[in-house]
Amino acid sequence: MAKSKSRKAYVCTECGSESPKWQGQCPDCKAWNTFKEVNLGPASSPSIAATNRSGFAGTLSGLQTLNEVDVAEAPRFSSGSSEFDRVLGGGFVKGSAVLIGGHPGAGKSTVLLQVLCHVAKDMNALYVSGEESLQQIASRARRLDLPTDRLKMLAETSAENIVSVAEQEEPGIIVIDSIQVMYMNGVDAAPGGVAQVKESASFLTRFAKQTGTVLLIVGHVTKDNSLAGPMTLSHIIDTQIMLGNTDDSRFRVMRCTKNRFGQVNELGIFAMTEKGLKEVKNPSAIFLSRTPEPTSGSIISVLWEGTRPLLVEIQALVVESQLGNPRRVTVGLDQNRLAMLLAILTRHGGIFTSDQDVFVNVVGGVKVTETSADLASLLAVVSSLRNTALPQDLFAFGEIGLAGEIRPVANGQERLVEAAKHGFKRAIVPAANAPRKPIEGLKVISVHKLSEALDAI
Repeated sequence: MAKSKSRKAYVCTECGSESPKWQGQCPDCKAWNTFKEVNLGPASSPSIAATNRSGFAGTLSGLQTLNEVDVAEAPRFSSGSSEFDRVLGGGFVKGSAVLIGGHPGAGKSTVLLQVLCHVAKDMNALYVSGEESLQQIASRARRLDLPTDRLKMLAETSAENIVSVAEQEEPGIIVIDSIQVMYMNGVDAAPGGVAQVKESASFLTRFAKQTGTVLLIVGHVTKDNSLAGPMTLSHIIDTQIMLGNTDDSRFRVMRCTKNRFGQVNELGIFAMTEKGLKEVKNPSAIFLSRTPEPTSGSIISVLWEGTRPLLVEIQALVVESQLGNPRRVTVGLDQNRLAMLLAILTRHGGIFTSDQDVFVNVVGGVKVTETSADLASLLAVVSSLRNTALPQDLFAFGEIGLAGEIRPVANGQERLVEAAKHGFKRAIVPAANAPRKPIEGLKVISVHKLSEALDAI
């Protein structure tokens, strides 16, 4: 039988971009002298057993019109953690590939070990470790008091060998810890290189799709908190989750940044304990630990994370600048957006901060990815500038336009109800978000312009 020819290409070692010929500068990441000739393996990928346990077609089927496509909801099963299920969009989808990234010590291996020990009670589960020995994992499982009699373990770094074992065991879920140490024969690169990570992930994901196996892949991150390896890794998988620490190291924040089967930017909160990661049922409570006495520059805002509201404290500190160019420093907020908001405050609020250093912080390590915190941020800045404390039972949310108008935000009613549950009595919100029916115990101040919000405080 004739041997299949190897596929060769030039791959950028920075971003993973491919080119049929060598180039001095990568057209994608603009890095210089990063293209390297690599062997991408045989033109035909290693064969995968034709056994199809979940109905995934292994061969090309006939054409269909869009209205003929079956739109039945993908079957799911629980991970055993309501917070993890929320981030996934309701649980694991058969045949899906999930990538979990995070800094060393964030708890990636711990949470996946907890999940697999739970899932192994009802289905065949396989944990593949390429970094830790099986003795280390067994010792951690005993420390966490996890059931270990059904979970199958494998210490392996060859993607072909892993698939070979999986074909025999037919697990319903597999953990690969981690993708950076996996390799494939015939690929001219060291484990962790762009070509190896890409080909290994593609091969394992293809197996998961064809057999209906849930694939959980652990990925490392770089210094700037982005996933290590080629950018194509994020395109191969179905769901991408980042696990990180809050300012308080006891808590872990799990955020979904890509999900083909659910809501993007869904947030899950966990507490790190001696028995592993425990889900936090009421995450707003951990971000509302304020001082007993009112202080200037502090106000509560209500964010919308995925499918639920989240109450956070926004703090501001405004001090006279000793520099020719005043500083604008943010933690958890977009620094450019703060600069824009301060310009709006000057033009439409008549309050000048051009000679002041402005620092804004979102307490608890939460990163604000929406515009609903605009109004609360400016109210906190004004409070600090005037050295006047705002009432502790007051909260605010709303987007601010360049003309000084207060724009409505999505899910305004749910935000108001959530804040009322936590005992807040007063709210400053956009007029379009004012409730049609009064909310018991809550006084809502609806505003159209920034000047009206400043008059309200």
